Amino acid sequence: MRKVWLLARHEYRRMVRRRSFLLGTLGVPLIIIVVMVISIAVSVGGDDDRPIGCVDLSGVLSPAGGLRFPLEGRERAVDLRLFADVDAAYDALVSEEIQAYYVLPADYVQSGKVQLYFWDSPPSEWVRDQFSDLLRVNLVAGMPAAVQQRAISGTSLTVRSVDGRREINSQDWLSFVVPFAAGFFFVISVMSSAGYLLQAVTTEKENRTMEVMITSMTPDQMIVGKALGLMSVSLTQIAIWAVAVGIGLAVGSQFWPILRTARVPWGSLGIVALYFLPAFALVAGLMTTIGSAVTETRQGQQIASIINLVFSAPFFFLAVILTNPNSPVLVALTLFPPTAFITIAMRWSLTVVPLWQLALSWVLLVLSAMGSVWISGRVLRAGMLRYGQRLSLRGVVRAIRGMEPAG
Repeated sequence: MRKVWLLARHEYRRMVRRRSFLLGTLGVPLIIIVVMVISIAVSVGGDDDRPIGCVDLSGVLSPAGGLRFPLEGRERAVDLRLFADVDAAYDALVSEEIQAYYVLPADYVQSGKVQLYFWDSPPSEWVRDQFSDLLRVNLVAGMPAAVQQRAISGTSLTVRSVDGRREINSQDWLSFVVPFAAGFFFVISVMSSAGYLLQAVTTEKENRTMEVMITSMTPDQMIVGKALGLMSVSLTQIAIWAVAVGIGLAVGSQFWPILRTARVPWGSLGIVALYFLPAFALVAGLMTTIGSAVTETRQGQQIASIINLVFSAPFFFLAVILTNPNSPVLVALTLFPPTAFITIAMRWSLTVVPLWQLALSWVLLVLSAMGSVWISGRVLRAGMLRYGQRLSLRGVVRAIRGMEPAG
């Protein structure tokens, strides 16, 4: 076991020192920082603190009717100025005393129509939201306080499964985002790491470095060591990106209220963690098998591209996942080991996945991962015996069966 850890540490150090790893790993946090800075600058810098005007011909906003503006509980607010007629409001707009003004016609209560006038650009969204809340509150000014609060809070939609085991509301939007993000990460990051494993095995076999390594460890130990090293690299990327996203959410919550109500989707994260490791091991075993059977990296990459396409197949059924997540096709993809991780992750965000499907797909995935590692060890041993010669499909089968490989 010590040899496995030594090889895993070597592979980890060699990978994290590569320029491509540093750029790929640190590039995501940098992109998050740039997007956050630009968004905050636009959100804060673009705000206009000048008052908002209103010409109320309907009497809804008369002081006697319970006018309250700014509204209570608002962290940011803008002053409201009432004008007796449209001409006075227009003169204030032209002289830049106000940023815009609303006109409530006399039949506003019946028609619900409101007119907004501005000079160069309309008021920001948070200003328009405050005015809409102001209208709702004053329309129910004579009603109990609870009714007024209900009017301003609006609706909150909760989608719940029939058996009540799964529900999604405005605070659980991360539960929808995380599984899809995990699927994209698996395709981009893990497949790139597995591609590096394919290249490493092929290159070491070409320059006969593997023959030197095999004198001190078995093929199975070599494969497990390389897979653990690259798996640690992927987990390092996940940790760095997770910290960057967490910091981004913490900073962004100071400017966007929707981020404050977001809840950590521990269930989705648990599913991702449960399936990630065996899925990675399955990919590593397949890539090692391919690298052991071919003589050139280019040949292996052509075959690996087909394998990558199979693993990313659930994304081609995205429309089905969004409309019918319990479709028989998706159940089949759930039980098929190469597509189990991504399919389960995306289905989990939309529906209740039956326990038997979770258990069976995970067991099949783990068994497939163990089998792929075992097969890759057999093929690796056979490939080294045929230096400079490609293993045919028949030779691969004979190597798996423990027989002397044939061309």
